[in-house]
Amino acid sequence: MADDRAAPGAPRAPGPKNVRPAVDAVDRAILHVLAEDARITNAALAQRVGIAPSTCLLRVRALRASGVIRGFHADVDPEALGLHLQAMIAVKLAAHARGSMGPFVARLRRQPEVLDVYFVAGANDYLLHVAVASTAALREFVAEHLSRDQDVALTETSLIFEHTRAAGRS
Repeated sequence: MADDRAAPGAPRAPGPKNVRPAVDAVDRAILHVLAEDARITNAALAQRVGIAPSTCLLRVRALRASGVIRGFHADVDPEALGLHLQAMIAVKLAAHARGSMGPFVARLRRQPEVLDVYFVAGANDYLLHVAVASTAALREFVAEHLSRDQDVALTETSLIFEHTRAAGRS
């Protein structure tokens, strides 16, 4: 019986569509380095992980294609854009709104104040990470875009005093 396991660091054959392959130790090392510096060159990434550049390129492409790597982006400081106040807003939807969660999220995503939308378990349905210029702008966002929304039953706003990224996240 032939051993069909690939050598460490070798690219894996693609599996069936819509099935995400298991992330092995080499993939985890690639992801760790990319989380620290997504702009690293392929050659430098391969050297840090200890694999050939061609293998590294194939693995990064496979991680992107499978959805493990969701994208690369610039992490822009909201303060640099004049958005000096950030908040997390807990949102509880009204009972009648359970069927319109998709449109609700779509409306939120179009609001320039909204940085992230989290669908959560517990007493609330969503957590919104927002950035605004002032307390008046925050009040206006909550009043105009949340409190007036018939799908929203309750909001609770918590100001963010400081944000520190976890280790390995630049």
